[in-house]
Amino acid sequence: MSSTRGRFISLEGGEGVGKSTQVARLAAALRARGLEVVETREPGGSPGAEAIRTLLMEGTAGRWTPETEALLFAAARADHVARTIRPALERGAWVVSDRFLDSSLAYQGGADGLGAEAIRTLHAIGSGGLLPDRTILLAMPLHEASNREWVRDAGELDRFGARGADYHARVAQTFAALAGDPANGPARYRTVGALGDVAVVTDRLIDAVADLL
Repeated sequence: MSSTRGRFISLEGGEGVGKSTQVARLAAALRARGLEVVETREPGGSPGAEAIRTLLMEGTAGRWTPETEALLFAAARADHVARTIRPALERGAWVVSDRFLDSSLAYQGGADGLGAEAIRTLHAIGSGGLLPDRTILLAMPLHEASNREWVRDAGELDRFGARGADYHARVAQTFAALAGDPANGPARYRTVGALGDVAVVTDRLIDAVADLL
């Protein structure tokens, strides 16, 4: 086991901002610097969490109540943290995750109206309150994200992508509020523009984690 703890990076944002693409590109860029990098995602990232992902991502938009969704996400995250994230960090690896706690704060806490306190309480119980070393919000105007072809066609977006524009506007507003909250502070949160060539966006992400390297 390494005596040096690894770093934990999460990429956040609404549907269609390119998180999955940029997780892979950021991980590759970090590996090119000689780091061990674990790419992962939420919901998912461990066998138990992937099983819960199926429950969360399939079916109609209204399949679960907001409360049930919040509990399922918290359960998936607890397994993800215990089985994947903490072991990787303890051996000195970097973890780059497509979503983490802030997505629950934005979707269930903000857009669904459950509030941040409830989401943070579930996170404290299930995941010991673990937070990323750096959370990067990929920011893009809603009309740009909704026009991206892979948003319309990606099956995994069925339940959440099927929700209306008002819902996604609330998600975006909550993410912006989280990024601007002094309690989160510049030490954890960075906002990066997601428009432009994918390589240019990756360069912005590298700049956003440069102080951790």
